[in-house]
Amino acid sequence: MINCILAGVGGQGTVLASKLIAHTAMRQGHPVHTAETIGMAQRGGSVVSHVRIGEGGYSPLIPLGSAQLLLAFEPAEAVRALPYLAPDGVIVTAKKAVRPVTAALSGSSYDGSEMLSYLQKDGRRLILVDGEEILSRCGSSKVLNTALLGAAAASGALGFAAKEVEEAVRALVPERFLEINLLALSLGAAAEGEDK
Repeated sequence: MINCILAGVGGQGTVLASKLIAHTAMRQGHPVHTAETIGMAQRGGSVVSHVRIGEGGYSPLIPLGSAQLLLAFEPAEAVRALPYLAPDGVIVTAKKAVRPVTAALSGSSYDGSEMLSYLQKDGRRLILVDGEEILSRCGSSKVLNTALLGAAAASGALGFAAKEVEEAVRALVPERFLEINLLALSLGAAAEGEDK
């Protein structure tokens, strides 16, 4: 069984990324369980998706310490979801921090550097994706999810390649957004190799 935790902030496309993973796995004939915790997502709050691929899962929720992949859209969300990751798990995260509403209201600063440092000291395989660079090359701020998914697929942690995820993108993403999502998927996959 492959367990994937996706963690982000409302509006980043976390739920779509989990659907793309599930769709890809189902196309390969695997049973899939998913669950989302979206709560305050529309207000910039945390979004967590659980995706379990394969036989043996009786619940869609992943137990602590058993995820093979943590796909994080923001460094603090990666740290927040870290207890779900297995000791030999892989972390794929965007480098750029998203300043939470609480920091904005309190006037405190947050740039994500402390969180990235914490993740680097953790000792598990860490793939840092320069989302800003990819988004700039794509010309859209809405494709971080597919870029991160490309890096995750290229890492081997998902059990399938970015080319297989491409089929899910073609099936689930509206036509008008298809080309930029395919470009983001490709650039994310290439970025995984650059991070080694």
